[in-house]
Amino acid sequence: RVPPERRNIGLMFQDFALFPHLRVGENVAFGLSRDKAAMARRVSELLERVGLAAYESAYPHELSGGEQQRVALARALAPRPSIMLMDEPFSGLDNRLRDGIRDETLEILREQDTAVLLVTHEPEEAMRMADNIALMRDGRIVQEGAPYNIYNAPADRDAVAFFSDINVIRGKVQGSLVETPFGQFLAPGVHEGNEVEIVIRPQHVKIDFDRSGRGPDPTIEYGTPARGVVKRARFMGSESLVEFAMDHDGSVFRVTV
Repeated sequence: RVPPERRNIGLMFQDFALFPHLRVGENVAFGLSRDKAAMARRVSELLERVGLAAYESAYPHELSGGEQQRVALARALAPRPSIMLMDEPFSGLDNRLRDGIRDETLEILREQDTAVLLVTHEPEEAMRMADNIALMRDGRIVQEGAPYNIYNAPADRDAVAFFSDINVIRGKVQGSLVETPFGQFLAPGVHEGNEVEIVIRPQHVKIDFDRSGRGPDPTIEYGTPARGVVKRARFMGSESLVEFAMDHDGSVFRVTV
């Protein structure tokens, strides 16, 4: 067995886990060799890099959440680990700070040439930071790959739902097609007569207003129109989410516009 001090693994905790009785510089120096000159150089180098050189003598409680996160990053990087384990390190940050600090952290980690294993329950964070994503369920990896591939070729319904809202349409296989209120969908490899689910993201649906004035139809692009009644529309900044009650079964169908 390899003793803990020789494993060359860094760790960032969800709550940063800084030592409250130690100053910032002492927190960063924790775990470094006892060579005082080398220690001082490394601490100074890292605090300069994370923009906290002026706070070396401060205590953790005197810092903001974002500043504490940077200290925790500097401390984890100080021994020059070969791999960094990060346990949801951004979850405690204000939303306004999170994006900037994530990007800065990623830049620093790449500069330090450190491999990272990041645990997160935030799909946006996984897509934004990862070169490779392993999607886990019940302790098992259900899909692994580049963010683009996992998003555009998900393994199953749950994989789709992790990264975005979904609409689910149920239908029955006839030949190699699934018959639904939205028209036919290809279902290669599925046996005749099987009940299946078609999963569609809200952004892949278009809303049209018919000329008769009867109201909007949520329409799958290149598909068959299906009629519904608008139940709710929510403005969300860069887009709006419109919810329909579908005429054919009353189910809720979501469309982003």
